[in-house]
Amino acid sequence: MHVADIEEPHAGPGQIRVAVRASGISAGETYVRSGMLRDVLPTTFPYRTGFDAAGVVDEVGDGVTDVAIGDEVFGMGTMTARGANAEYAVLAAWAPKPAGWSWEEAGGAAGSAETAARVLDRLAVGAGQTVLVHGASGGAGSVVVQFAVARGAVVIGTAGEHNQAYLRSLGATPTTYGPGLVDRVLVIATDGVDAVVDCAGGALPDLITIAGSPARVVTIADFAAAAHGVHMSHGAPAEETGAAVGAAADPLAVHGLDIAVGLAEQGRLRVRVGAVFPLAEAAAAHELSETRHAGGKIVLV
Repeated sequence: MHVADIEEPHAGPGQIRVAVRASGISAGETYVRSGMLRDVLPTTFPYRTGFDAAGVVDEVGDGVTDVAIGDEVFGMGTMTARGANAEYAVLAAWAPKPAGWSWEEAGGAAGSAETAARVLDRLAVGAGQTVLVHGASGGAGSVVVQFAVARGAVVIGTAGEHNQAYLRSLGATPTTYGPGLVDRVLVIATDGVDAVVDCAGGALPDLITIAGSPARVVTIADFAAAAHGVHMSHGAPAEETGAAVGAAADPLAVHGLDIAVGLAEQGRLRVRVGAVFPLAEAAAAHELSETRHAGGKIVLV
């Protein structure tokens, strides 16, 4: 992986271009680069990385009327083009950058907000339901927790011992992952769990037991999902994915960006940033992402 000079991208119809201030590292792209997903996401190299970014609008495509040059926004590109880890990025969906967010928070927000809205919509999570978020303290999991709390759900989150207080601050009841997970969760959720969102992977049999049915579990992290009858939620279009994914793409929940703005303005959503690297050190950022212990979203500036 390396940084290179290429031709500047330009906004097409219905798109905008931003001068990027910060952009997120997508964990799945480390799998793409390693070759681990060669049967799932057939890839042509060189491959440009980055799905979400925040910056200042400097180009507006035909048909776009809700932003102007100079506006501060955050958003995401397309699943096929990507390329947000750059000085300039073309965005296909965007929203105003909340004033209370740093550029680093905004740069890592769009993908997590879209994911949170997508999985909670699929599970039809609503007020009064009990939801387990497995891997709740990371960049995506912590946003899922906050979105679910905002819907009025009772949320249980798994995380390491050092992140238990953090989950409480988000409004979740924390517990640890690992052996004994089923018993620990069901002691907390005495009336059962209505839905499970898996943001960590590696625990589907236990999560199915907790939910009572594979149909009540959605994963964004476990490529063994199909073998367990669990839906793996992703946004990759059909032409990008092989049969190993086990399911077609879910519609992108771009309305999640507007939900994020509304919650941020109410002081009810923060984006957890685990580490910040300059763009020139993108390879080091990917090395940290591979450990899965960044403690939040990894962002390039």
